[in-house]
Amino acid sequence: MCLAIPAQVVELRDGDNALVDLAGVKKEISLALVEGVAVGDYVIVHVGYALNRLDPEEAAKTLKLFAEMGELALGEDPNIH
Repeated sequence: MCLAIPAQVVELRDGDNALVDLAGVKKEISLALVEGVAVGDYVIVHVGYALNRLDPEEAAKTLKLFAEMGELALGEDPNIH
C-alpha cells in the first residue's frame, strides 16, 4: 500500500525543489511533476515528490482524518472531549 499525504509549501528552492511542512516536520521535496506551485499551496507528497496541488479545504479535511486515525491507533477516542 502506498500513502501520499498533504503538505504545505513553505519555501521554494533552487531547481524544482521546495521545503514543505508535514504536520510540523520540514522536508525538502521535488516539484518536478507539478507546475505553478507557490508558497502556501498544499501538495500531495509521495516518496519525496509532489504529485499535484490540493485545495486547502480538502487538505485540512485529510489532515484531520489522519490525526483522528492516529488518536484511534493510540487508543484515544477523538469524539470524547
